[in-house]
Amino acid sequence: MYGKVKLTKRQIKEDKFTTFMLTAKHQFLENWQFFVIGIAAVVLVIVAVVYYFNSQQVKKQEAAEAYSRALMDYRTGNSQVAMMSLDQILEDYAGTTVAEQATFLLGKLNYEGQNYAEALRYFQMYADNYHDSKFRRASALAGIAGCYENEGNFLQAAQTFAAAIAADPGGPLNGDHHLAAMRNYLAAGDLTSARTHLDVIKDEFKGTGLEPRALRLFAEKSRS
Repeated sequence: MYGKVKLTKRQIKEDKFTTFMLTAKHQFLENWQFFVIGIAAVVLVIVAVVYYFNSQQVKKQEAAEAYSRALMDYRTGNSQVAMMSLDQILEDYAGTTVAEQATFLLGKLNYEGQNYAEALRYFQMYADNYHDSKFRRASALAGIAGCYENEGNFLQAAQTFAAAIAADPGGPLNGDHHLAAMRNYLAAGDLTSARTHLDVIKDEFKGTGLEPRALRLFAEKSRS
């Protein structure tokens, strides 16, 4: 009788590899449709991702060009045309940085045109939806306060100017906002709150042009 042939470790590994390859081949032949579908799905996902990023770049460029044209119209005195273009930007390019800039500018243009209801709407939209820039948000709140002041809502204007100060502590326009808050508190008959803002101006803006203006305004309005 012949004894069993003893295989080497290398031969065993080769046999296992051959068996694995035959099994894999058999599975592929039985399920090749699923493999093809899977590969096609991956390709479609890659194509979709590439298309999305390319389209986003095109969208950003188109939005920037539209905003540039609106700015040009504004600077050449065609404010109505500029506002229509800016409104279109909000509709076509919502969620972009350009839409953020267009929202703020629409508030500014309506304010300049004394259309305070619309100015307030756009400034409020900006303050509610955009929080990246403390300075811009504080400016939007100040715009809202200005609308209230021009409509005779002095107490609400004063409180909103105070909110603008809180939105950007140490901001470059805080002195003006303190003066505006004081002015509106005086108009609303709230001397205590007006004096609070006057004290801040005397403390933080001593020696600047704001201090004598605030002192003079407080003296005039508190006697009337």
